[in-house]
Amino acid sequence: MAPPNKSKTLASWLAFIAGSLGLHRLYLYGFRDVLAWLHPLPTALGVIGLQRMLDLGQDDRLAWLLLPLLGLMVGQGMFMAILHALTPDEKWDARHNPGADVTATGWGPVLAAILSLLIGGGVLMATVAFSIQMFFQWQLEAPAPASESPDPAPKP
Repeated sequence: MAPPNKSKTLASWLAFIAGSLGLHRLYLYGFRDVLAWLHPLPTALGVIGLQRMLDLGQDDRLAWLLLPLLGLMVGQGMFMAILHALTPDEKWDARHNPGADVTATGWGPVLAAILSLLIGGGVLMATVAFSIQMFFQWQLEAPAPASESPDPAPKP
């Protein structure tokens, strides 16, 4: 019995909805795909960073480190949705449905690519801006070296 054909539309939407958890890879490559099982850990760490930021505020340095993981994982999920959606039908079927007739996918993957570009671009820009802001804030909070401290007032 031949394995069922893998739908480009379904793979694109799975990557859009749950790409940060690796569900699109589980759909395409099965439960033995090691990379699919590596997705949930950084996503969970990023969610922990988000929760710490909400509970403790922006002064929590561990949240500074963990929160960008969530942005990067969401961004890579959106990138994979775009990549799957824009793969030509012939190439998709050759890679994921060998020996099957070429299927015309229609507008489903295109809509997933458009939404992924909108949301993924915003998430990545916010992640980069947040990371740069936190880095410079950390630099401003660092104590000045002893050699740069001002001289004490001269004695009269």
